[in-house]
Amino acid sequence: MKNNQYFIIGITGGIGSGKTTAAIFFEEFGIPVYNSDKRAKIIQNENIDVKNKIIELLGENSYNKNGLNKVYVSKEVFNDKSKLIELNRIVHPAVFNDFEEWKNKQTSKIIMKEAAILIESGSYKTCDVVISVIADLEKRMGRTVDRDSLSEEEVLKRINNQISDDERIAKSDYIIYNNGNLQDLKKEVEKTLLKIKKEYNF
Repeated sequence: MKNNQYFIIGITGGIGSGKTTAAIFFEEFGIPVYNSDKRAKIIQNENIDVKNKIIELLGENSYNKNGLNKVYVSKEVFNDKSKLIELNRIVHPAVFNDFEEWKNKQTSKIIMKEAAILIESGSYKTCDVVISVIADLEKRMGRTVDRDSLSEEEVLKRINNQISDDERIAKSDYIIYNNGNLQDLKKEVEKTLLKIKKEYNF
């Protein structure tokens, strides 16, 4: 184990792949999950240093009375890759520190870190194993359009700002294919967890 006390499973996947649903199933099977994307949203609203840096990068419109102006920020960063890279540079170190605090409170030997940019951020290097959730482009488009009320063009723009599935697969130890229904996904999660436990003697 890279982390002595904990065996860290990293889980990632492109937008609409179903990685968050897969992580929820891992949680149901007893694995504590740190959701990097959810925590990042909280940090962007509560961490003053992070807030100031985002305003400096993207302007005063980055926040409104409800907190982070997600619509504005998304438009800014998904239309300009350099801004997306800079935003990740601001948020990622804060999320890393937050994960370390969370990790040290866990009692389970196996824990999971869920992150959309697990590989891009380099976080995968701190994980003992990496799982990628992979789904066909058509499925991903349909799920994201339905879930986020985005146009197909907007979804494609986001997909094109992420690394390819081939790049994810190359950095992964296990692949979960998610082109079926929720029951199929749950079975794949259980199968993968059993495989990890067997291979690493848990």
